[in-house]
Amino acid sequence: MKGTAERMRAWRGPALFSYGFRPFFLGAGIWAALAMALWVAALTGRLSLPTHFDPVSWHAHEFLFGYLGAVVAGFLLTAVPNWTGRLPIIGAPLALLATFWVLGRVAVAVSAHLPPLAVAIADLSMPVLLALAIAREIVRGRNWRNLIVLALLAIMILGNGLFHWAVSQGQYAVDGAGFRLGLSGGVMMIAVIGGRIVPSFTRNWLVKRGEARLPAPSGRFDRVALLVLPAALAAWVAAPASAAAGTALLLAGVIHVARLARWRPVLTGGEPLVWVLHLGYAFLPAGALALGAAILWPALLPVSAALHLWLAGAIGMMTLAVMTRATLGHTGQALTAGHGTAALYLLLLVAVVARVCAGLYADWAKGLYDLAGLAWIGAFGGFAFIYGPLLLRRRSEGRTANPGRRAQARSHPAKTT
Repeated sequence: MKGTAERMRAWRGPALFSYGFRPFFLGAGIWAALAMALWVAALTGRLSLPTHFDPVSWHAHEFLFGYLGAVVAGFLLTAVPNWTGRLPIIGAPLALLATFWVLGRVAVAVSAHLPPLAVAIADLSMPVLLALAIAREIVRGRNWRNLIVLALLAIMILGNGLFHWAVSQGQYAVDGAGFRLGLSGGVMMIAVIGGRIVPSFTRNWLVKRGEARLPAPSGRFDRVALLVLPAALAAWVAAPASAAAGTALLLAGVIHVARLARWRPVLTGGEPLVWVLHLGYAFLPAGALALGAAILWPALLPVSAALHLWLAGAIGMMTLAVMTRATLGHTGQALTAGHGTAALYLLLLVAVVARVCAGLYADWAKGLYDLAGLAWIGAFGGFAFIYGPLLLRRRSEGRTANPGRRAQARSHPAKTT
């Protein structure tokens, strides 16, 4: 049987379908920028999408289930072969999965002209097929440790299904359990996977610099943190305005601030590819604290502003960090961020801060919304522009040139997932 590398080299079709991260990361970057541009045009009255979704629900759905769904697919299709030691899904099956994802985006966008069931089937086809493929690989590889990731993917699929049902009933789906369930699944993905990669990559980088102060190893504290957070999220899904949910979210936020502090974030300022992981994870407890405060003290800040700390902050920043790092590593580049990559991170940070502040300062809201939208488009459009060529061409062994950096950088191991 051919190994992973041999099977990839044997593929004679487009390089885009030679590994799972390629079509889905490229599609995610393009769609994040394009969907935001469509959203801004819709808000200004310059565009009316033929969708059955109300504008806010379409915006939320296409980020949470469209964009994030693509990133999760790209990550899992790349990581699972490393986890299980089995061959990756490449070629025609990978192209089929990517096609189903695109079909879902089109179906939701023109859903006003389609039966709701057909829209739901089109949109859910990719994640369901992905879950079946991942389940097969985990079971055959006897990789039981990662069943938690499969369970979280199933939660996101269920949330997406409930979101479609709410839309079909004429409900404001963003206020429904499907949205909260899908977002909770995404937040838990960051908590679980981020809890593996952030301290690991940080440790590797600090060791190479000769730093003696290293991230704390995973242990009982992390297990407690990963029990408290889903309990808080479950309370929020079931009773989003309850004092119990607000209090539990505050507790989860405090615990995950402490968890992040154990990973030595203050020592990572020298490499954007490392500190961005800490920044992305920091938005997880920030969102929990803000949402808990918004529930308990509604006059303090709106829930929508708090939620964007999770949506744009934790999910947006962490996924951009993972996409840039994985693309560099798996295409044979140096694992260091050039000026262009660092600029993407800073643009996204501007987008997050501006969007949250827009919910706090009504007099400046319009300008802040515009700034947030433009910075978001710049971040993800910039990702597609800078990293698209790497995703579209075959891996070049031994290459060290890094997008956004003129000088060659020191080589690093390519394994990133």
